Amino acid sequence: MKVIILGAGGRGNVYAKYFSENGVEIAGLADPNTERLHKVANSNGIPEASLYHSWEEVLEKPKFADAVVNATTDHLHYKSTMKAIERGYHILIEKPISPSENECIEMVEAAERKNLIFAVCHVLRYAPFFEKIKELVENGAVGDILNFQLTENVGYWHFAHSFVRGVFRNEKVSSPMILAKSCHDLDIISYIMNKKCVSVMSDGGLTHFVHANKPEGAPTHCLDGCPHEKSCPYFAPKLYLTQITDVSWPTTAVTTDTSFAGRYAALQTGQYGRCVYQCDNDVADHQSAVFTMEDGSTASFNLIALSSETTRILRIYGTKGDIQGHLDRNQILLSDFNSKKIIDVKYDTVSSLVSGHGGGDARLVEDFIDAVKGDTRSMKTSGRLSLQSHRMAFAAEKSRKTGQRISL
Repeated sequence: MKVIILGAGGRGNVYAKYFSENGVEIAGLADPNTERLHKVANSNGIPEASLYHSWEEVLEKPKFADAVVNATTDHLHYKSTMKAIERGYHILIEKPISPSENECIEMVEAAERKNLIFAVCHVLRYAPFFEKIKELVENGAVGDILNFQLTENVGYWHFAHSFVRGVFRNEKVSSPMILAKSCHDLDIISYIMNKKCVSVMSDGGLTHFVHANKPEGAPTHCLDGCPHEKSCPYFAPKLYLTQITDVSWPTTAVTTDTSFAGRYAALQTGQYGRCVYQCDNDVADHQSAVFTMEDGSTASFNLIALSSETTRILRIYGTKGDIQGHLDRNQILLSDFNSKKIIDVKYDTVSSLVSGHGGGDARLVEDFIDAVKGDTRSMKTSGRLSLQSHRMAFAAEKSRKTGQRISL
């Protein structure tokens, strides 16, 4: 099996690693950033002849692999994916599918017309934690679900990194927060409840990371002598210069030169060195949504940037009992109306234990490889399945901006 990876950023690098570890040849890797392109290539043994500087360059060639992994930026997904489908490639696409609802639908339908696999990287479906909850619900452990409550604690530092300073900070260059970050969560709601959503009401906005909250005397870049460096939790050197060796994410996003000197120079003038109260961010730092399902049951979702934890917590209320869960602790409390039981979630493989998203990254790649080879029995994600969570996100954002209930 051979794959082409479009995009050598954080997620492209992750998928290159897991495909390589599974014995899949990376026949093409494309990215306009030459330094980043070669860094990912060197880490995964990809030869110079397989490197390209744009998705257009690699997809203009006649088909020479089995599948395309699309890890480009959100706004490039549509054109690059439609070209890959035209060439006859199976698709593994990073979420969100597209910032446009119509484009999402068009891509899914185009792949279906050509009978191609179109898998969306909704990796939480593969996390053992959520698999166990799905199993409990399907086995009737809590009866019929009346209400599903899910909270995504983004984490104060994670939000500042990715959604204030980083590539997902602004809708014009990325997507609304509930789509870019939380279509994962809306997909989990759809996956576990297994019901169609019929309407949504949502509220929230950007409140904290705004220019009005800039501390007195704070410069535009932290290294320009900020008087609040000891007290500010977002002081860039504190976040990005403390690692000396074995530099890891999120620090690796600052610059491809991860030496101390390289990082220091990047923070002096680059986007990750900016004061978090003086950026060009516009995505919401808090949002709540209530989704009404076809049978009258409801799901409530809360997205919060300013949290000390970086995790997901949930509670599911049914007619026979309820489930409480904490993703990072890998622990589930199952309570019926007669007893309680604590379930510690176990990982099935070493690769699941060390991979991201609660063990989901590695397991998604493994199942996608099997699917491309003809065995689709274990595939939990598809474009068709993902359309509901994307449409829920689009509707929630429309509701947030208009103050109205939106029907799907």
